[in-house]
Amino acid sequence: MVSSTTKSESAGLPSGIKAPVQETLLTPRFYTTNFDIVAQMDLSGQQSELEAIVAELRADYNRHHFVRNQEFEQCWEHIDGETRQAFIDFLERSCTSEFSGFLLFKELSRKLKNRQPLLSEAFSLLARDEARHAGFLNKAMTDFGLSLDLGYLTKNRTYTFFPPEWVIYTVYLSEKIGYWRYILVFRHLEQHPEHQIYPLFRYFENWCQDENRHGDFFKALLRSQPQLWNNWKARLWARFFLLTVFVTHTMTVLERSTFYDSIGIDPQEYNKQVIHHTNATAKGAFPSILDTNHPEFFPSLDRCAIANQKLAEISSNQRHPAIQFCQKLPWIAAIAWQMLRLYLLPSINAEASRTAIN
Repeated sequence: MVSSTTKSESAGLPSGIKAPVQETLLTPRFYTTNFDIVAQMDLSGQQSELEAIVAELRADYNRHHFVRNQEFEQCWEHIDGETRQAFIDFLERSCTSEFSGFLLFKELSRKLKNRQPLLSEAFSLLARDEARHAGFLNKAMTDFGLSLDLGYLTKNRTYTFFPPEWVIYTVYLSEKIGYWRYILVFRHLEQHPEHQIYPLFRYFENWCQDENRHGDFFKALLRSQPQLWNNWKARLWARFFLLTVFVTHTMTVLERSTFYDSIGIDPQEYNKQVIHHTNATAKGAFPSILDTNHPEFFPSLDRCAIANQKLAEISSNQRHPAIQFCQKLPWIAAIAWQMLRLYLLPSINAEASRTAIN
């Protein structure tokens, strides 16, 4: 195995700066979008709700929360072996994801400054939170002798273009699934302090409230655009983005099973809880959600994760790229087939449920 330091040096980075992981399906991505379309959005349908959420973001309830205490001031060499590597991987991917959000929100705020003042301020406040999270995670990596060069990431990562409506769907889900990921870990460790291997997890209760507020902002933004929830196309898109997020989450959790085992969490059960809760939460924003109680739902997700692990094994061998591609095709087809089966399962009409309640 090549050490992190050697990888850093080969990438032209100083010693102690971790070389970014190779970009894959599960690697957090950096995004850009059509800023002109965002600037032209009519927010009148949710103006008061958006203003209330921005006021809450402005209050900055967590401004004093992300401060390292004395509990961090110790040697962490006892976290070693596979557990150490899995934990560093968790920190790196989480930091990269938060930093990706910071870059997108910062650019949105800058581009909208003189065109959509309310959204510009909102995205500036969201960027503040994401930067705070990324910095806290990156500082945690230094406890293990590594850190990420965020400036290097900014310049060298590939930026993926998403239309604004895709950004709204995916960021909403990212923030809400982030809430459930953090709060479930926090509640588990609160009940089982013997698995509290590192003080970062004590910050998750307040941290997930940032995720929740961000999700609420994107929910109001989504509901301000009727074309994102009041027609058949919106119902299809909502199901598609729920499915892709849930498949990716399942793959990531099972790929990081060592990390979850190290803090006493059953990865499969944790994945199910996160998905059930996120799907139920999305019912308040999306016109249609998935039936996560269908008997075929989680078995199909697990098959996607198994196929993804096979793809990773093929990528790690030293064979010719053409041979690797041929070996990967059946597993790529298996993932596509399972996702199609999941997509075609009967869905739940969230708008009908919302209308019945009202």
